[in-house]
Amino acid sequence: MTTTAYGLDPLALHPSVSDPLLSSMTFLNEVAGRYPDALSLAAGTPYEGFYDVEDVHRALRVFCDHLRTGQGRTEEQVRRTLLQYGRTKGIIHELIARQLAVDEGVHIDPEAVVVTTGCQEALFLTLRVLRRDARDVLLAVTPAYVGVTGAARLLDLPVHPVAEGPDGVDLDDLRRRIRRARAAGLRPRALYVVPDHANPSGIRMPEPVRRDLLDLAEREDVLLLEDNPYGLFPRRGHRLPTLKALDTRRRVVHLGSLAKTVFPGVRIGYAVADQPVGSGPYLADLLAKAKSMVTVNTSPIAQAVAGGRLLEHGCSLVRANERESEVYRQGLDRILDGLARRFPASSGVSWNSPEGGFFAVVTVPFDVTDEALERSARDHGVLWTPLHHFYDATAVDTGTAAGPLRCLRLSCSGLGPQDIDEALDRFAGFVRSRDAL
Repeated sequence: MTTTAYGLDPLALHPSVSDPLLSSMTFLNEVAGRYPDALSLAAGTPYEGFYDVEDVHRALRVFCDHLRTGQGRTEEQVRRTLLQYGRTKGIIHELIARQLAVDEGVHIDPEAVVVTTGCQEALFLTLRVLRRDARDVLLAVTPAYVGVTGAARLLDLPVHPVAEGPDGVDLDDLRRRIRRARAAGLRPRALYVVPDHANPSGIRMPEPVRRDLLDLAEREDVLLLEDNPYGLFPRRGHRLPTLKALDTRRRVVHLGSLAKTVFPGVRIGYAVADQPVGSGPYLADLLAKAKSMVTVNTSPIAQAVAGGRLLEHGCSLVRANERESEVYRQGLDRILDGLARRFPASSGVSWNSPEGGFFAVVTVPFDVTDEALERSARDHGVLWTPLHHFYDATAVDTGTAAGPLRCLRLSCSGLGPQDIDEALDRFAGFVRSRDAL
């Protein structure tokens, strides 16, 4: 007797799971897996050259010593802190608050910090709590990190794009989008923005524009969701104050990650949500309430490793990443100088010149499609990221031209100097090939 296995109709499931947008996060990994010898100028993964497994063991010991000597805990309490479920809001919230004070001049109550399983969870929880009903919308500076658009899609939260412009956000367009949404009976709840070396554009928002953005948020009564994974890595000069450092009216929910500054494997992110909710708790407490139904808590062992790394450097991620910062500065310089050597003005290829971070955007004289990336990996051995993945094709009025974009993103973070040179040679060969045109 034959039996037929039970199957699910995809049309009976949430539409987001069949949305191509949700495949963007894994697309590059799939292409890289098919072409393992290809050099990657695509992924924004941090540099691995300084990683050592012993760092994990040492950081864990440092954190345990901190529990014993700094907090006076017994061996039984140390064991329970590391090996039991633990506090939903996290066990290194005080260390994160101290790091923000040391590195950013941000002074907040540690109880306003929720430690999450990666920054993606912090983003997801924030959007979940802010979305009340179908009238709510999220504004996002576009092109935008695909993780925010995908998270919003899972939550049935429409995303309205806001033009980025040369200063990181077009304030006039933001004002128009807010008022247009309200005129349509919608509630713009927040603006998602990456002020420092944005992904994918690399643009850094000037300080006067940051202050003007905060003033606009106050006048228009919207929150700012500040994502800050690249702020510690300027290419030249000093770092600018974060929006949260300039925030005197609690308009900013600050989203942070230790993926780039400790290592991704700890999967530690956080939200600083010090907005009071009525006369009751912080917004952070409501995020924790939602978290308790999603991931229960963030791995205490992972938090202990991250906490040990913070303690080793006096809770300064700037000091902890001095070597890495130099690698990224040199890598971005190498990409920009290498592009200039390989593509004269007559080539039809141009690029921006970011002030830091991991990324640069290149404009080429052909349509940049996923199929073109596949050819680049297969025939030329080099990976990069098509920029169309950072635009939501279903968003309201994307403001982008019809058809494929002619832009792509290059990343400096994952390769050493010699590999960057070789990858750029391969990239130049691809651009000049007939296959690209």
